[in-house]
Amino acid sequence: MSRIPVTKTPKVYVGGQFIRSESGRVFPIHKTTRKGDAGLLGNIPQCTRKDLRNAVEAAAKAGPDWAHRTPYNRGQIIYRLAEMLESRSAEVAESLVISRAATKPAATKEVTASVDRLIYYAGWSDKYEQVLGNTNPVAGPFFNFTVAEPMGIVGIIADDAAPLLGLLSQIAPVIVAGNTCVCLASQEFPYPAIVLGELLAVSDLPGGVVNILTGFRKELVPTFATHTHIRGLNAVVNQDEKKQLQLGAAESIKRVRARKRDDELDWTGQKAQGVYEIRDFIEFKTTWHPIGA
Repeated sequence: MSRIPVTKTPKVYVGGQFIRSESGRVFPIHKTTRKGDAGLLGNIPQCTRKDLRNAVEAAAKAGPDWAHRTPYNRGQIIYRLAEMLESRSAEVAESLVISRAATKPAATKEVTASVDRLIYYAGWSDKYEQVLGNTNPVAGPFFNFTVAEPMGIVGIIADDAAPLLGLLSQIAPVIVAGNTCVCLASQEFPYPAIVLGELLAVSDLPGGVVNILTGFRKELVPTFATHTHIRGLNAVVNQDEKKQLQLGAAESIKRVRARKRDDELDWTGQKAQGVYEIRDFIEFKTTWHPIGA
């Protein structure tokens, strides 16, 4: 008798643990092969507003410890994550292929670019403060200097075009600065984010620093916009979602970085990375200190 394969049960990664949606709802995704549809890949959790609030609580608990780590240590942890992604690149690329997110050559290219993106931001970890901070000239007997500090919890809404590279390109500049984040994975291709969560669970990244949810934008975008403990939004959205985020953010006074969902958004290009991606999610504190005191 032939063996019946064990079907994978995908779960979202929140607070360092794998959980199902509190509602118990799921939506199916199908895998594909060269011959076409090969059946059910798994039932993805359909997260709710309650799941989002729980993820924010997990991010809040992890925030102080992560923010107080040295920039060098945060860089080491992100570099280690890149090493792990490199060592499991075949598995991660396969997750892109079987979920129909990319062809095999494109998937290999996306995973390689994702590794490079993590290493890029790991390198910035102990350098961005020197670039973005400043010693300010003032007309008085004072030292006046500006330093960068993390914002807190940042909400991330991922792009469908590059479900792995796009998501990591949004996560890396946020966490390298000492923030924690709650992410909504690609609605169309959520499976690569599930596999990414499995990588995060065995990495050195503390639980709760990155939390990954799956589900429908129409249900979760309003809560991302209005949740008062989310201090910033890094989102790839359409025009209606952008307006919704901006109106909700105005009420709760949060920063919004919203990019348009279109085919011109190139996550492999140089414009998709840079120190100014980090700057968008830090606060600046200016200190005056009397000379000679």
